[in-house]
Amino acid sequence: MAKASHATDVRRFQDIPNLGPATEADLRLLGIATPADLASQDAWLLYDRLCTLTGVRHDPCVIDVFLAIIDFMRGAPPRPWWDYTPMRKARVDR
Repeated sequence: MAKASHATDVRRFQDIPNLGPATEADLRLLGIATPADLASQDAWLLYDRLCTLTGVRHDPCVIDVFLAIIDFMRGAPPRPWWDYTPMRKARVDR
């Protein structure tokens, strides 16, 4: 199935560009119930909570994916998750 080209086209998590089954499972573990709920989230806080809940330090690229999907659900055009890597790496506290 094709990915959505705009947030208004999203009906389920996997309609979102950069989001597959593993990320959907992570979001559900984090208590994110609907794709629309992503728009009010913070990628770094989600990542920290995910690491705490699972007891594992996940690959930091998970932050990039979270940044991409949150940005998309806030109305940005779809961009590959790796476009967000420089933003993550520029953040001093990471």
